[in-house]
Amino acid sequence: MQKRSFLQGTLLAATLLSGLPLHAQSVDAPTVVRNYAALVSANYQDVLTSAQTLQKAIGALAASPSAQGLEDAKKAWLAAREFYGQTEAFRFYSGPIDDDNGPEGRLNAWPLDESYIDSVPGKPKAGIVNNLKVKINKATLSKLNERGGEENIAAGWHAIEFLLWGQDQSDTGPGNRSFEDFVDGKAPNADRRRTYLTVVTELLIDDLSFLVKAWAPGAKNYRAKFEQGGIQSVRKIIVGMGSLSRGELAGERLEVAMNTQDKEDEHSCFSDNTHRDVVANAQGIENVWLGSYKRLDGSMLQGASLKDLVAAKNAALADKVSKQIAQSVANATAIQAPFDREIMGAKDAPGRVRVQKTIDSLVQQSKDITEAAAALGITKLAQAK
Repeated sequence: MQKRSFLQGTLLAATLLSGLPLHAQSVDAPTVVRNYAALVSANYQDVLTSAQTLQKAIGALAASPSAQGLEDAKKAWLAAREFYGQTEAFRFYSGPIDDDNGPEGRLNAWPLDESYIDSVPGKPKAGIVNNLKVKINKATLSKLNERGGEENIAAGWHAIEFLLWGQDQSDTGPGNRSFEDFVDGKAPNADRRRTYLTVVTELLIDDLSFLVKAWAPGAKNYRAKFEQGGIQSVRKIIVGMGSLSRGELAGERLEVAMNTQDKEDEHSCFSDNTHRDVVANAQGIENVWLGSYKRLDGSMLQGASLKDLVAAKNAALADKVSKQIAQSVANATAIQAPFDREIMGAKDAPGRVRVQKTIDSLVQQSKDITEAAAALGITKLAQAK
């Protein structure tokens, strides 16, 4: 084992006593950016892997529909969503997910008009499934996604969710679609419903594969350019965190639902998985801030972080941001299922109090993130092209 010099030993001891990570003493923008890129790559790869497990379950369901097969597909969808939700901190700066050609609108758009896809109570012949003139393939579903209105969602996580669970007609649980909807002779156009589910999942895999390639190491891709971006790439990282914190998560996903008290405004309304969506989003922000990520296989990715970079300028501020982000994760975790019951009632109803605490924490968090950016000399956070 190589011996340390007296100076190295002194510096090591000082670092340990300071409570700072070993790399915090020499952290700079390029090292933070490279670790972020590695984190993004790992997260998207885990989403793809878990979505491929979902694809296998859906393939089995389509081949031989059964109650157990439908349950297996639902479980695989829920498992994959845990990892996708964490990736949403990588949005909002015109990266591969949501630049002009990005697949975000085809992956995760919502809310969804169920009758655009399939029959619903009172509309037995509604939707693409029941329109025999529409050929169901990836090109068609991609073309029809958001065609004629932003709620005309034909593809993505929530289209798959609706096909697996059906409409949520219950106040106490999720949708309750029967596996017989996929059985010939038991439901109209069951063959087209099976085809739709299979094809829309293939499209999901294609879009996730595109993102994995965009962030893959050692290639001439978006990641290669991003890693050369220095402080501008740091700005993009912060824009992603801040935009998800305030505008998207606190605003679109929580405040809107709190104001309308309408289950149609919750993110994963068919599966009643919205409470987990909120936690995954909050966790994704914390992952980026701390430069760490727990992988699908249980291993930990850890490296130079945004926190380290800010701590080098203002240790107290970095600590304040860390505590606020951790509080947001804790508050999000306290939200109970089903989310559509949490948002009901008077202002002081326990569920509404839990959701409001999460909103308030996320709003404060976004302000703290803005202060952290200023400490790094970054002030323009509106857009990050």
